[in-house]
Amino acid sequence: MITFKDLNLHEDIQKAIDKLGFVYPTDIQAESIPVVREGKDMIGQAQTGTGKTFSFAIPIIEKIDMNNPNVQALILLPTRELSLQVYAEFLKLIRFSRQIRATVVYGGQSIERQIKSLKEKPQIIIGTPGRIIDHMTRKTLDFSNLRMLVMDEADEMLKMGFQEDLEIILKDTPKERQTVLFSATIPPFIKKVASTYQKDPVHIKIEAKTLTVEKIKQVYYEVKKEYKDDLLVRLLDFYHFKSIIIFANTKAGVDDLVAYLQNLGYSADALHGDLKQLQRDRVMNAFRQRNVKILVATDVAARGLDINDVEAIINYDIPQELEVYVHRIGRTGRAGKSGYAITLSNAWNRRRIKELEGFTKSPLELKEIPTVEDIHAVTIKGIYNQIADMINEKREHKFEIVIQKLLADGYDGIDIINALMTMSIDDQEKEYRDIPVDKPRERKTFDRNDRDSRRSKDASGEGKTYNRDNQKQFVEFEINFGKADQIRAVSLLDLFKKEADLYTGNVGDITISDTKTVFQLNKQSMNRVMSLNGKKFKNKTIKLKKL
Repeated sequence: MITFKDLNLHEDIQKAIDKLGFVYPTDIQAESIPVVREGKDMIGQAQTGTGKTFSFAIPIIEKIDMNNPNVQALILLPTRELSLQVYAEFLKLIRFSRQIRATVVYGGQSIERQIKSLKEKPQIIIGTPGRIIDHMTRKTLDFSNLRMLVMDEADEMLKMGFQEDLEIILKDTPKERQTVLFSATIPPFIKKVASTYQKDPVHIKIEAKTLTVEKIKQVYYEVKKEYKDDLLVRLLDFYHFKSIIIFANTKAGVDDLVAYLQNLGYSADALHGDLKQLQRDRVMNAFRQRNVKILVATDVAARGLDINDVEAIINYDIPQELEVYVHRIGRTGRAGKSGYAITLSNAWNRRRIKELEGFTKSPLELKEIPTVEDIHAVTIKGIYNQIADMINEKREHKFEIVIQKLLADGYDGIDIINALMTMSIDDQEKEYRDIPVDKPRERKTFDRNDRDSRRSKDASGEGKTYNRDNQKQFVEFEINFGKADQIRAVSLLDLFKKEADLYTGNVGDITISDTKTVFQLNKQSMNRVMSLNGKKFKNKTIKLKKL
């Protein structure tokens, strides 16, 4: 096991490392630092929280020409929070290198303050693409002498729609620059970006470790799509978590869920990419101070959040990527505490649950949906504990005179306690909708005559129908978008919701191939989805047909 001293770091950097108390580099640091030092382009793939920042920060600082006042290194990140975190790490490393200057620029901060900072000639710039372009337009940033470019959390930047911004920035930088790309996941579109912007990059992949989930209890519940909200309410009332993050896959899903919870009286707020910085700050401050107990967020918005006392997370939607699941549940169980991770699934998704178990190398326990009686029992227990805690605290008996007078007047002690509790506790009984058990569809076996009969029926043009729980009839449709268009199930559902007012409960199985996608749809929603024909999506005309 190598140490930082084995890497022969510059004296000032080693001094800073010693001051921080670090002895051993992480796996991504040990493998990346020598490669980046050599000036090679690189793709670094590792989980968030594995020390990626030092992997590029150390070589960047070593390569800075202290006699050159021009911008020599640029680090691009998707969010303000990540930018500030990376900036803080750089400051730790350059504390003894007084001739090296770094600054951070991002949206939401006074641009005049940033211009003043840029006039001090920092050699290292850290920031978000939008604000970087703003400074380029104002001529307050010049990258003509740039020697090194880092794109950190590259997958998240592209998911947030920064690809066009990246191209604008890259066109204004020297072609001979060194380009380093860090990303937790490397889906096909990241490979495409790498092939466009990098030269023979070295690919370093650090396998995910399960240490981040050891203290986290992972459970899942199976429920039909149309009853997910009802299950969520039961879980919130059953567990009584004081601080919880709920993850949804889309911004529209986050907004819908927050509106639903707030209407029911829950203390909930939203966090996603459409919020302005002041709104994000307000939401996060309220959540940290426990003024808001439930934070509903997208994965992109939650990147870089520094919160150590989240009791639980709920995957309202299962993420598309396995690494994202680990990142989500890593939001709880921090600072040596235990955590709870709950996933809402369905009987059709058991294979995905098995994949999550294999990836995390830890089991996900299938739990039974809490009954109304279970919730009431937990509520009673909570009230008991609260009263017992108050008694044990031996608080001042401010109301002892009132109690003594009631006893002296002949009132029974039990009646007195019951009256006081009725005054102080809202015992209005909440109604919970019945949630049917979700069971996978049984596979039927057919003989040859049955198959011939089905083929002739399909050929007659009637279309294929699917019966789900004997309640909904589903019809198959085809849309001219596939993997080549970077389409995912969640983006298709988002399109249906926004453009056709079509809720996910009306959509069945989705099968994505290279150039097209086949999906099942409640036949009563056919007119809505057909209204999308001819509209534009991802700069391409939508073509839909019933199969």
